[in-house]
Amino acid sequence: MEDAGDTTDVHKNSTDFTDSTGSTDDGEAAGAAEPFGPECLDVERELAVFLRRARASSGEMARQVHPDLEPAAYGLLVRLEDAGEQRATELAAYFGVGKATISRQLHALLGLGLVDRRPDPADRRASLVRLTPEGRRRFTRVRDARRLSYARKLAAWDRREIAELARLLHRLNSLADQEE
Repeated sequence: MEDAGDTTDVHKNSTDFTDSTGSTDDGEAAGAAEPFGPECLDVERELAVFLRRARASSGEMARQVHPDLEPAAYGLLVRLEDAGEQRATELAAYFGVGKATISRQLHALLGLGLVDRRPDPADRRASLVRLTPEGRRRFTRVRDARRLSYARKLAAWDRREIAELARLLHRLNSLADQEE
């Protein structure tokens, strides 16, 4: 994604060694990756690079919000800012993790003063988690810096390309919801 005009074939480095007989040059029967084509291998590779970079970036952003904030907890702040206050079970379902994981991360966020809880008016046995004013201030500062970084990286891209990237990423993320 370095260059908006980069039309390089991303699977130029793919290892598609199937010959006309359907066998591979290393003696294995073709078919393990063939039904998917090299494009799926390209998607896997590019997503792996993207996710590794995103994890590193989340860690850095988490430290900018608070030095003791876990990288994974940054995503909770994003969700709470986007969707507003939520139950812990809703957060766990959204991220596809267990209640224990969310509980541990929320406990850390509560301890740092970035979120708080209030009783859920719909069910007094449950509570809603929300950003504190300090949590929102810290998160917004880091998020705005991240958005500026994206704007710089994508400055050479046409706005339609950016919109298409967002649409396709949303479509890909939606697949996880369909699997459940």
